[in-house]
Amino acid sequence: MRWIIHDEKELMAIAATIAPKLKAGDVIALHGTLGVGKTTFVRALIRYLNKSETEVPSPTFTLLQMYDTANFTIYHFDFYRLKRPDEAYEIGIEDAFELGVSLIEWPDKIGSLLPKKHKSISFEMLPDNTRIIETEDFDEDA
Repeated sequence: MRWIIHDEKELMAIAATIAPKLKAGDVIALHGTLGVGKTTFVRALIRYLNKSETEVPSPTFTLLQMYDTANFTIYHFDFYRLKRPDEAYEIGIEDAFELGVSLIEWPDKIGSLLPKKHKSISFEMLPDNTRIIETEDFDEDA
């Protein structure tokens, strides 16, 4: 699926479309450069699932933030500062992949640790500040 969005409200609408499709065990790789909207998307998704204005800070420095929802725990990883893929084991990536929904910013930093069976969301900023968001491997009929 491909969307062209112009503002945060449209980004929130996409998060509301994707959120109900998530289930424990899902791993979602979030691709895109700095400032393109990955964390903003995660914030909208978590707030949609929790039906509240949950505080959702970027995990750039902590590497991981966790959020309980009615059906699963969301593990929000930001691997921008990761030096080696195996450092992800130190923060419990294996449990996250098995027990919750993992949202991973900078998934390329964990290399082969990213499960082959994962979903992808790509974010691209255009010169006029509109964004293109593309999803792969989501069941559009769910």
